[in-house]
Amino acid sequence: RLPDGDIDDGHTIRGLLGAVYFEFDRSDISKPEERAKLQAAKDYLDKHPDQRLLLEGHADWRGTSEYNLGLGDRRANAAKKYLGTIKVAPDKLETLSKGSTDAKQGGSEADWGKDRRVDFVELKKQ
Repeated sequence: RLPDGDIDDGHTIRGLLGAVYFEFDRSDISKPEERAKLQAAKDYLDKHPDQRLLLEGHADWRGTSEYNLGLGDRRANAAKKYLGTIKVAPDKLETLSKGSTDAKQGGSEADWGKDRRVDFVELKKQ
C-alpha cells in the first residue's frame, strides 16, 4: 500500500486517479465532472511521460456476463477515445474489460452506480 490508499502490487498502481462513472447501460462520457477526471489523467501523463495507463471498464451485475464484458469494453474505449481527443497518445493507453466480475450483487442503485466505471491503473515499467 502506498500513501492515500493507493495499491501497488509490483506491476501496477491503482487509485492514483479517480474513476470515471457512467449512467446505467451507457458508455458515453457526457457529464463535465467525469470529463474532468479524464483531463486529470492527461495531466498526470503529461507530468509522467514515461508512464502508461490501463483503462479498466466495469459494469454492474445486471445483464449477462457477455453483455457486461461488452459494456465494460465500450466504456474503456470511450475513455480512450476521449483521451485521444485531448491529445493523449494511443501508445500511452491500454484497455481491458472486467465486465461485472467485480460487481456487487444486490444492494442499491447507489451501490450499482459505483460498479459502472472505468478505473485508471498505472502500468509500471517492467
